[in-house]
Amino acid sequence: MKGSRTLVALTMLNVALCVISLSVQLRPAFADRSPAVLRGSALQIIDGQGRIRASIDVLPASTSPNGEEHAETVLLRLITERGRPSVKIGSSEPASGMSLAGPTGTSDSYVILQAKGTTSSLKLRNEDRRERVLEP
Repeated sequence: MKGSRTLVALTMLNVALCVISLSVQLRPAFADRSPAVLRGSALQIIDGQGRIRASIDVLPASTSPNGEEHAETVLLRLITERGRPSVKIGSSEPASGMSLAGPTGTSDSYVILQAKGTTSSLKLRNEDRRERVLEP
């Protein structure tokens, strides 16, 4: 008799645990109230072959070998499948701009739109080295 009471008690306990477990799983799920934030000092997007196809970097302030100073800059690059950064968008305190370069194999086909200090310009250049600069 004692064995059957123990079995009944264990069965009742198992049924209660199953009911509690199901009730927790069946309640409605709600999204978080605040969206998640991805934080980091750089971001790279790669393709199926592992090549970097887009990047966002924060470049530290620096001085070039010829003494020219460069401010800290945020730079977005969109890169072709052959590794050429064809689109660049940069922003720093003294200047911001965007460049669009020709396809891989070209070296002089590009467009540069720039705002530096209190001036702005648009520079257009073809592969035959013909160039036009527009300023207001």
